[in-house]
Amino acid sequence: MRFKTLALLAAALIVTPLSAATAPQTAKTAEPAWQAATKLKRGVNIIGYDPLWRDPAKARFQTKHFAIIKRGGFDFVRVVLQAFEHMDAQNRLDPQWLATLDRVVNEATAAGLTVILDEHDFNPCSAAPDACEPKLVAFWQQIGERYRGVPDSVIFELLNEPHAPLDAARWNAMLAKLIPVVRATNPNRTLVIGPTRWNNLEELPTLNLPRDDRNIIVTFHYYEPFRFTHQGAPWADDMAKVSGIPFTVADEARIKADYDKVAAWSKANNRPILLGEFGAYDKSGIPMEARVRYTSAVRREAEAHGFPWAYWQFDSDFILYDIDKNRWVEPIQQALVPTGK
Repeated sequence: MRFKTLALLAAALIVTPLSAATAPQTAKTAEPAWQAATKLKRGVNIIGYDPLWRDPAKARFQTKHFAIIKRGGFDFVRVVLQAFEHMDAQNRLDPQWLATLDRVVNEATAAGLTVILDEHDFNPCSAAPDACEPKLVAFWQQIGERYRGVPDSVIFELLNEPHAPLDAARWNAMLAKLIPVVRATNPNRTLVIGPTRWNNLEELPTLNLPRDDRNIIVTFHYYEPFRFTHQGAPWADDMAKVSGIPFTVADEARIKADYDKVAAWSKANNRPILLGEFGAYDKSGIPMEARVRYTSAVRREAEAHGFPWAYWQFDSDFILYDIDKNRWVEPIQQALVPTGK
């Protein structure tokens, strides 16, 4: 990684404390979801694409990395689970896969980290909602039973980024089945649920949650401006050959305006918010100084609005920690957790 000037880093890493003005009101803090949200603060997505799920002996992510994450200034991990490929024809989860998940949950908890279990089969679920629903129900039946006795520092996220044809109406209908399934075994477990269109903030008004269930954190994901964060990304439509897109002052203003919208929805609906993913693609040739400015700007605005956040991601792409070299990608880590904060 290239070194930046001191002036650039000083500008990018301005510390913004959590705003008292945006903190939940006293009446809200008594509700379990608000209490859970205040404990989350800073997180990172982990191990979604790690070989450990198929062969633990080939794992890149090791036990030591939980302590490294904790020492690095992070409070929680969002564990990315693609469980459908580890189910049999009767939708039963593979015992070896479950044993690996047990180890992940136990080791993360022992390191003092809150754990979000994120069911990440969003593409198959969105492509074929009717085929997905029984698998998703079976997943949460099994996970709910298995983890019913674990500490409340383990949180369930029902599905990452639903999107068309899994539209708002179909997603709300699915939630009406999924939430009772989880509540049957985990009546007091904090849940994370986001809206459709890839957990888009503009879809928050379409989310239909049970009014009497006050232990739900609402999540959104934020990769705007998309042409900046995903330039060169081979999996994103029409982005593989895009390059040279800057991160501008106008982009920073848009982030604040967007987060103002989310905060207004949160206040109107009395629901705490989690920014579950954000980042800028690291293999696209975006200059490091631009990625630092973007990462710092998103982090500052999230904290200023009282939103805990989870960076995408520890390893693989959008990289935060270089496992091969056993070290943080320092400019990104400092943008997320400035020294002394």
